[in-house]
Amino acid sequence: MTEINSDFELVKSFIAGDESAFNKIVQKYQQKIYWHARRMTGNHLDADEIVQEVLIVLYEKLKDFKFQSSLYTWIYRITVTRSINFLKKRNLKKIFSIDDKLPKTMKSSEDIVGNLEVKEKFEKLEKVLQKVSPKQREVFIMRSFDELSYEEISQITGGSVGGLKANYFHAVKKIMELMKEDGKD
Repeated sequence: MTEINSDFELVKSFIAGDESAFNKIVQKYQQKIYWHARRMTGNHLDADEIVQEVLIVLYEKLKDFKFQSSLYTWIYRITVTRSINFLKKRNLKKIFSIDDKLPKTMKSSEDIVGNLEVKEKFEKLEKVLQKVSPKQREVFIMRSFDELSYEEISQITGGSVGGLKANYFHAVKKIMELMKEDGKD
């Protein structure tokens, strides 16, 4: 059974009232949702919040899913939208915050990478990603971490393949510049 067929069967079962089908969809895609949100926001707590939002939307809207794209593409589109909206809200809070003198949220000690050197590089990249525009960050994450083709990214974002390639190119250039600058400190 192909992934699309199994997803179709799970959606059909959920629409027919089988709650366990939704749980199977969550088990299948929750980690992918988390890691995309984590890369977009740069921290565990924000990513968890986005995962919860995505799962609520998924639960409420799954009955309307028409299979004009794969289920994964549809879920990914919801995750991207929620991540970007979250970042916009977070940036607005920073602008209007009176607590700017207080330390920012502490890094989660829940890092998967055990090797200190790799962990430092990973944290450095997460930090640098936050300095890249959300549009460029989104394309960079989808290409580099999620290994999606430009065509798949185009389906998810609605952007043109040429525009996505330009965003990716500029993101890579900016990230490399920022990594070099950060290495000089």
